[in-house]
Amino acid sequence: MDKKLDPSRDDLPLVANTSHILVKHYVLDLDVDFESQVIEGTIVLFLESGNRFKKRSSSTEVACPSESNEACKFRMPEPCQIPVTNTKTFSSKIGYNDFVICGKGEKDTSGKDGNHDNQEQASGISSSKYCCDTGNHGSEEFLLVLDCCDLSVLKVEEVDVAAVPGIEKFTRSPKLRNQIVHELMALPADRWREQLDYYARCSQAPGCGELLFDTDTWSLQIRKTGAQTATDFPHAIRIQYRTKPQGRSVTWTSDQSGRPCVYTVGSPINNRALFPCQEPPVAMSTWQATVRAAASFVVLMSGENSAKPTQLQEDYSSWHYYVTMPMPASTFTIAVGSWTEMKPEICSSNDVATERSFSPSEADFRYIGVCGHMEYPCRFQKASATTQKIIPHRVFAPACLKGACQETLLPLIPPCLSAAHSVLGTHPFSRLDILIVPANFSSLGMASPHIVFLSQSTLTGMSQLCGTRLCHEIAHAWFGLAIGARDWTEEWLSEGFATHLEDVFWAKAQQLAPHEAREQQELRACLRWRRLQDEVQNSPEEMQVLRPNKEKTGHVSDSGSSVIRHGLNPEKVFMQVHYLKGYFLLRFLAKRLGEDTYFSFLRKFVHTFHGQLILSQDFLQMLLENIPEEKRPELSVGNIFRDWLESSGIPQPLQRERQALAECGLAQQVSAEVAKWVRVNRRPRKRKRKDREEVFEKLLPDQLVLLLEHLLEQKTVTPRTLQSLERIYRLSEQDAEVRHRWCELIVKHKYTKAYRDVERFLQEDQAMGIYLYGELMLSEDPRQQHLARRCFELSREQMDKSSAEVVAEMLF
Repeated sequence: MDKKLDPSRDDLPLVANTSHILVKHYVLDLDVDFESQVIEGTIVLFLESGNRFKKRSSSTEVACPSESNEACKFRMPEPCQIPVTNTKTFSSKIGYNDFVICGKGEKDTSGKDGNHDNQEQASGISSSKYCCDTGNHGSEEFLLVLDCCDLSVLKVEEVDVAAVPGIEKFTRSPKLRNQIVHELMALPADRWREQLDYYARCSQAPGCGELLFDTDTWSLQIRKTGAQTATDFPHAIRIQYRTKPQGRSVTWTSDQSGRPCVYTVGSPINNRALFPCQEPPVAMSTWQATVRAAASFVVLMSGENSAKPTQLQEDYSSWHYYVTMPMPASTFTIAVGSWTEMKPEICSSNDVATERSFSPSEADFRYIGVCGHMEYPCRFQKASATTQKIIPHRVFAPACLKGACQETLLPLIPPCLSAAHSVLGTHPFSRLDILIVPANFSSLGMASPHIVFLSQSTLTGMSQLCGTRLCHEIAHAWFGLAIGARDWTEEWLSEGFATHLEDVFWAKAQQLAPHEAREQQELRACLRWRRLQDEVQNSPEEMQVLRPNKEKTGHVSDSGSSVIRHGLNPEKVFMQVHYLKGYFLLRFLAKRLGEDTYFSFLRKFVHTFHGQLILSQDFLQMLLENIPEEKRPELSVGNIFRDWLESSGIPQPLQRERQALAECGLAQQVSAEVAKWVRVNRRPRKRKRKDREEVFEKLLPDQLVLLLEHLLEQKTVTPRTLQSLERIYRLSEQDAEVRHRWCELIVKHKYTKAYRDVERFLQEDQAMGIYLYGELMLSEDPRQQHLARRCFELSREQMDKSSAEVVAEMLF
């Protein structure tokens, strides 16, 4: 693939000026309206400035993030009214002043309804445009810059936290609002309930002055007249806003029962189209949220508590969630729909006992060891949490999937959670919700704190695909969430670890004997080798590099803004190079150290770095320090960077392992079966009676995948052979990984009798069907191309936006 990448279109800007001021806590108060497909309400930000945010010389001239290089000018137009767009919601609708900021030569970007919209720009942005210093805007005021996109901002005001009854106990100077916020944020971890309570009270305090604000494509910019430094800027501000139906952080769709729902989709732009926030991962914050929706809906969020609805007037319910562990804003997750909680047909008394005995309580907050993160109520310091193998968990899905959930998913959760605990120790999060999301979900799974989204594709066939994907998402609790990448370009620190650990967890969950576990893991390594080889042959070289910023990894501008390379490239969503190369690096290191030594080190690493952000060198340096001298010849951070992380293609150390992977026992068994099918395929339609029938062995799902991949390499496979394949292995009933290869065979050999299987796959397995569209179009067969276009038209409106963009490019 020689497609040229355009940095102005492919790169994702992170514009928040986190080096000057940080959001430490968010309080969201939102209404969800399915009729207008809008989420609206308020968000209150509690901010903290650092000691270095002192008033700078007025001679310093710095540009703000707008189209013009001229200094931004603020003016105050006539007040106007907010139209009441939804009379069913409970957010207050009040008049406000619409403050407009226009640079020289710019158009007023205010919406006609009297609010500021983030405007789309066809040309995108340059990779350096937002890397500016906003600590002091020349002789003007300090500018707070938030990541914001596809939002209508209605009003911004300072919050009078001094008006909250009882707040005086937090400070000797009750009239100094910023000091009150500082003292509230400084409360010790064991007073977290009191802290959340006062955050909520402060969020409902009256406003004490509107603030000037403006929006552009990627940001919301706020300032207060006369506040020239971050220290002077208000430390509690309220933003009234609403999302847009086409906003890219959430998707409005229908579930498998045809009922409306909305959920965060793991968008490349993260949550900036859901609420104004600081997106850079260094902006670690806590949050609490109250969400109202019609009483028929269930609201699930990435909160610590298992929220129960509070009944409101007019058939509405309110749901409240919170978190006390500071995390990046990108981890915030919400899903609102007519979900049904799926419970086992027979509830195990052991499961009930587990959930009851380990419900969180402050009384059990006992310290064990010392943690290196900022202070919060950490589970690694709770005696009961360290021995809790299975955390409380729930499963939600549309009612029509009840049977599949009970049969396939529910029995797997306890053994998978227990396996993860046996490998890595303390579960970082106190509970887990699992939601089967709608068919338009563009991945097999997505992990957030306390909640995992799974595709319906994981529920078909045997337990293999469901089990491995569940293990992958559970692994993200440690790698990707409790331990995050400080630079988002180092995606392998999340996906490489989860891919490597999913095999280990799954083997333990199945209680496989050591030799069986090794054989299955070697087979999966063989399959991944083939996928990696295919990926490096069909993707731009620069997108194959795991550490693209090299020595500049983790660097940001003076203001804290940065750019994520290729973050907006729609094809990146479907690439697996970070999963695969990261997996093979960790597999290489585990083999070099020995499995026992490696996983003992990994537990030590988790205990050292949980609750923190890391770069590749943090992991590698600590690893090498724990390797005996005799086991690390030619191993150094520099060598690993060179061979694995900073080069495209297949790493040189991995090239030497290719033959061994192909010769593993389960792969050899597949090779013998392939030879049988090749003989069957060559036989004439009318055979001699003395020809003996081939006897085919029963194969594991991963073996079936490998078998079909080998048969895809055959130039011709007859309809008769394809019919026998389907009958013997019952391919249309297998899991989605197997059916995907089966569909590829159908398309390649134009096996018209099974086109229904391709149509079903494209409709029900959208997370995996994207490139099948390409195969259908490349065949240049009119019937196949018609099939592709028909399926796309049926699912286009519901399809994930990135997926739809890629498919449309293939079809038209």
